[in-house]
Amino acid sequence: MMHAALVDRFGVSPRYGEIEQPEPTEDDVLVRVKAAALTNLVRGQASGTHYSSEPVFPAIPGNDGVGTLPDGTRVYFVGPETGSMAEWTVVDRRRTIALPDSLDDVTAAALGNPGLATWGSLLGRANFQSGEAVLINGATGTAGRQAIQVAKYLGASRIVATGRGEAALEGLRDLGATETISLNGTDEELTKRFDPVVQGGGIQVVLDYLWGPSALAILTACGGHGSLRGEPRIRFVQIGAISGRTIPLPADILRSSGVEILGSGLGSLSAQAILESLRTMYAAAATTKFVIETETVPLSDVTNAWTRNTGGKRLVFVP
Repeated sequence: MMHAALVDRFGVSPRYGEIEQPEPTEDDVLVRVKAAALTNLVRGQASGTHYSSEPVFPAIPGNDGVGTLPDGTRVYFVGPETGSMAEWTVVDRRRTIALPDSLDDVTAAALGNPGLATWGSLLGRANFQSGEAVLINGATGTAGRQAIQVAKYLGASRIVATGRGEAALEGLRDLGATETISLNGTDEELTKRFDPVVQGGGIQVVLDYLWGPSALAILTACGGHGSLRGEPRIRFVQIGAISGRTIPLPADILRSSGVEILGSGLGSLSAQAILESLRTMYAAAATTKFVIETETVPLSDVTNAWTRNTGGKRLVFVP
């Protein structure tokens, strides 16, 4: 038996309890978990609101984490067979990445999901090239803040960051944002703010962590007027939907513009593509400090911590 966070039904915070320890088979390997981060993806899966949720109970939440293999190798792992918020888990050996000694367990675990949402989105979906300009919609969150640093590291020529709160926006410049745009105001006001940014080839890649009204404002600003020269290409990568799952997108925006809408998440990227992006991230993190604030919590306190407001810090459970 082992201790784990256990989800008994959708919509209820996990409890801390005991469950049978998993056994590896074929290509799987048993991992002793050292740290597992709580993310919007994990919360969504546990609540039944994410498209990858499965109604199998009791379930152990957690899509990735940091742990040690039987031979002592310290690894990041993704896609465990039995969830990562437990003392032990089972994962396909091919979905593990050896970690540099310079990166501690908690930081490595905290970087995993934002790594998929940034490195995976920029490299795996947007095919980002050094020198291109990036607009990050929803840059004050954990993934958005990472996206600024990653875009800078990869050689972005311009990084436009959006968010709410003047203080939060101003702090994004310290991470590498060259410009900021406030999301406060009406839909019409937002569109006018985005017009001069995206028109005329000013932006090549949009990373959208919000969807909802701000995403619609960006797409509306991208709309053209039927130019026979054709409009500049803009790869709009949809990653998160904190501001709403649907938008009323007029068809003529797509017909009149150079916008190419892509999604980035589980399913749109293969396990191989995810791992390639994350290997690149962890190799970079061995020598470059990517700022990410964390709060460490014992797994035994999972019920109380599950809905806690951490003030922008990434909550990481440790057994």
